Amino acid sequence: MPRVLSRRTFVAASALSCLPLEASEKTLCGVTLEIIRHGRSRRRYLRIHGDETTAAQALREHLRTARGTGFLVTNPKRNITIAGGLLDPNRMFSREGAERSYRRLNPKWTDTELPPALAWLDRERPKLIHTLLPPKGGLLFAVHNNARGYSMEEEIPISQQTALPHRDTPHEFFLVTDPADYARMAQGPYNVLLQNEPKGEDDGSLSRLCGRLGVRYVNLEVGIGKLAVQKEMMAWLERTLPE
Repeated sequence: MPRVLSRRTFVAASALSCLPLEASEKTLCGVTLEIIRHGRSRRRYLRIHGDETTAAQALREHLRTARGTGFLVTNPKRNITIAGGLLDPNRMFSREGAERSYRRLNPKWTDTELPPALAWLDRERPKLIHTLLPPKGGLLFAVHNNARGYSMEEEIPISQQTALPHRDTPHEFFLVTDPADYARMAQGPYNVLLQNEPKGEDDGSLSRLCGRLGVRYVNLEVGIGKLAVQKEMMAWLERTLPE
């Protein structure tokens, strides 16, 4: 049965969709971000990998009605040249994670090339983190696509709790750092994993950083090309979690 909106809800939604979108660009820590603002909100959104095109389209469409600030990495490829070497931008949020990413993606680097790159990141990283993280109590919502075999099966062993109503669709799931957010989302129809104290080595990901800092963070993973699924799951999260 279609959802019926009250007149008040319809008017509020219509007014919100008419708010102007403000767009700009900013380069921080070697990463150029397209910034889209829609109204005032403590909610922040991020598409960090340039080759995850479905996530970018879903986020742009989402911000036409949802309030918040969206950040989209403009580089069209997954990895970015930062401080002279290729780096996965979602592995740069700790020195340990950045070092492993640099070593993997730049196998010809000598031992003298790595330390200056890591030192530069250490100096510049705080500016990027300060920009991306939401105000106190706000939510950072990252959208991803997977197309390389990655799925929630890799995350389950290092998670604290899981709610898996669709274990047969492991490429569509939420990863959450806040236990209260997890408790709400676990009652819903989608796969949800809690990682407020992830096990194993620090991979330099933003989820690890947010878990360590106690920041509310949700990562949505959906298979590349599944735009309708990604939009549906984003809309559900907006209805489910308080701002």
